[in-house]
Formats: sequence, C-alpha cells, structure tokens
Amino acid sequence: MAAKARILVADDEPHIRRILQFLLEQEGFEVRLAEDGEEAWQAVASFRPDLVLLDVMMPRRDGFSVLEIIRAGFETARLPVILLTAKSDAADKVQGLRGGANDYIVKPFSHDELLLRVSNLLESTRREREANPLTGLPGNRAIEREIQTRLGRGDDFALMYVDIDRFKSFNDHYGYARGDRAISCTAGVLVGCAQKFGPAGVFVGHVGGDDFVVATESPGSEELARRIIEEFDAGVVALHDSEDAQRGYLEVENRAGARERFPLIALTVALITDVKGRFTHPAELSDTLAELKKYGKTNPRSVVVSERRSRGGDPELILSSGAIAGRPGSAPGNGKPQE
Repeated sequence: MAAKARILVADDEPHIRRILQFLLEQEGFEVRLAEDGEEAWQAVASFRPDLVLLDVMMPRRDGFSVLEIIRAGFETARLPVILLTAKSDAADKVQGLRGGANDYIVKPFSHDELLLRVSNLLESTRREREANPLTGLPGNRAIEREIQTRLGRGDDFALMYVDIDRFKSFNDHYGYARGDRAISCTAGVLVGCAQKFGPAGVFVGHVGGDDFVVATESPGSEELARRIIEEFDAGVVALHDSEDAQRGYLEVENRAGARERFPLIALTVALITDVKGRFTHPAELSDTLAELKKYGKTNPRSVVVSERRSRGGDPELILSSGAIAGRPGSAPGNGKPQE
C-alpha cells in the first residue's frame, strides 16, 4: 500500500487548522499542524511534508518569510507550497508566486476546490519527480506502476520495449550532446505516433538511456509499432553528419585502435500483443521482451519483433523490417546482436 502523503498546515487561526485537518485526514492524508511561522519552518525540517498549506499572515514569521526559507533549502527547494490568504489583493498573490509558491487560495475557500488543488499539485509533483530529466517522460517507478496496474486490472493490453540499435557507437562517435538529441528525437517519435496512430490512453515511458516502453491496447498495437519504426527511419539520416549519412555508416575506432564500420542507428521494437491471461508479474514480461529484443537486434534494419499465441497455443515470432539503416551493402552486419 502506498504511503500517505504528508501535509503541513500552518495557520494562526485555530478553527481554520481544525477544518483543514478534518478535510485532509478524511481524504487519507497525514496532517501536521503549526500555529505560527516559526513553528512552521521547524516542522518542515522535522515532519518532511509532501506539501505545505501556508497562511500568509502569521505571528513570529509571516508566510512569505517561511516560503523564502523553504525555497532557499537544498532539500526543500522544490517542496510544493500553497499559500492561504484572507486578502484578494493582486499584489499579495504576485508576491507569493514570485517568491516561489506553486498556488494560492483565498479565504474563505471552497472545501472541494482546496482538496482538488492539493490533489492536483501532489500528482503533478509526483510525476515531475518520477520523470526522466532528459525527455520528461515517466521514468522507471511510473513504468512499473503502470504495468502493474494494467496487469492487476486484467487489461487486454500490448507492451513494447523500444531500443536504439548501435547507440553506443553513435554516442562514442558524435559525443553525448548528439546522443541526447537522438534520445530526445526518439521520445518525440514515440509520443507523436502514440498521439497520431494510437488509441486513447497510450502510455509512453523512458526506462533510461536509449530504452523506452510503450503500453497500449492490443488491437492496433502492431500497426502502431510499425508506424514507430517508419517515423524513426524517416528522420534517422538527419541525426547523422551528412557525410556519414551519405555513405551509410560510421567509422569508429575501437579500443585496439582499429577502425570499425557500423550502420546508421536503427530501432528495435520488441512487442507482446496479448498480455492478458499470460503474465501475472512485470518480471515475466521483462524476460520475454528481452528475448524478443535480442532476436530483433540481429537485424541491421529497424524492426518490430513480436510474439503472440497461435491457435495451437504456441508462440510465433513475427519480424517486420523497416528501411535499411544506411545504403544497402555499405556496412554489412556481423550477425551479432547490435548495441
């Protein structure tokens, strides 16, 4: 069971504190109360809240002063803060937002509105913390939760593991900045294809490095995967220097000082189309996808390699190739799985 979100309520009016404590605890939050600004900033350090509801006008320290301390701390700089104020004056709102408040609520407030703002801010903060810093896509924790949720609901869904082939060679040759660009472009392809060709509710996550995950409905998933490699192949030349793109391969010096040729980067999409009833744990899915990916990487082209059950109950492999990465025959593969 997920831990309760902790909320610090700082307000010098006892009845406001009682109301907020009741509302928030009814929603399942763990609540700590502070009656002035001095007590509030000390509670931030001891209670380690996930969100602070902070009154502006308080004795000993006002809310603006407490907010300044929160934003100055290394561990608390990104702590979500909602200001509570009895004033509707625009100058107070501007001062609070300029000081780093995430939101503000004017007293007297609607109970439903306050709870909605708290929930929305907690959710957006969670997503931000879990997101991959390069692409902004959901990271490992969010991916695991998404897959476990779909498995737990018994959804009929498909799962893709997407990997850039020969990325290490590309990164070694062009440097990290260009490598990051290739990863960002791949993320853009996945999100764009999900929006253009996928059904509602397609989930795109970034495992890390050049690895991604896509969860979608089983019907249409093979078509979506095919669109992904087509869109990637359409833009792959632009990721390389024109000279390398023209000849269709990279020349990379290995550790022994010898020059090796590698085709341009491509995409392998490992796809399981009928998850429902076959898998009960994310680890089982991961093992199957790893085998499919290994098989797909023996091909120098962008490929979709999928595993689904035939009528006889046996798994069957379907390999769908995209465009050749580079000019035909310019840098033949060695038959080994690509990086």
